[in-house]
Amino acid sequence: MKIKWYGQAAFRLVADDGFTIITDPYTPEILGYEPIPDPADLVIVSSDNDEAHCRFDLIKGDPAVVNALTVAQNGGSHTEAGKAVKAIQAMEWIHHEEHDPDQNGMYRFEVDGMQIAHMGDVGNPLTDEQIAFFHDLDILLALVGGSPTIPLDALFKMLEVTKPKLIIPMHFRTLTYIPRNTHWIHTFLSHYDDADVDFAFNYETTITKADIPDSTRVLVMDYAR
Repeated sequence: MKIKWYGQAAFRLVADDGFTIITDPYTPEILGYEPIPDPADLVIVSSDNDEAHCRFDLIKGDPAVVNALTVAQNGGSHTEAGKAVKAIQAMEWIHHEEHDPDQNGMYRFEVDGMQIAHMGDVGNPLTDEQIAFFHDLDILLALVGGSPTIPLDALFKMLEVTKPKLIIPMHFRTLTYIPRNTHWIHTFLSHYDDADVDFAFNYETTITKADIPDSTRVLVMDYAR
């Protein structure tokens, strides 16, 4: 599988057979990240009303679209374009400074035999049910920037219980995206020994099932620009 990080919560995952998924595409003018130039077969969004997470209309091609919140509200599982997506409801930070907190969905799917989960835009400590949703993961696309997303202490509680094999950080402060109160990546990384952290030094990398570690490691990616 090839994986590319555009910034914020937007990734592109390309399976060995070429099937392409893009997650949570953003509005470039709002976040400052580059427009997403790549087509997709499937776009998964965590909600339909957050311009930092829902802009499937900006993705080239004619992708199928899955709204994870809708999936979570309708049984928690849906298959689109031959891809099974599971989701569970979440909510933005209850003290959101810009608007009332919105509902969204956290979701998971499989690519090339690897179980992958995306944390959507959750902003609060997780319930036991939500924590259980993240068991048995190969790759977790994790919200590591703190406010206005999940507090880091609550994130670490979930990680210690679920023990994902590979954590790829997202939604943290960068030189392009510098929201007030959001953490730089080193705040999250300070929880780990240097020996458990790898750096892709690029916004694209290839991950195979054989690359998945036996115990939790962190892979830090650059964002596309």
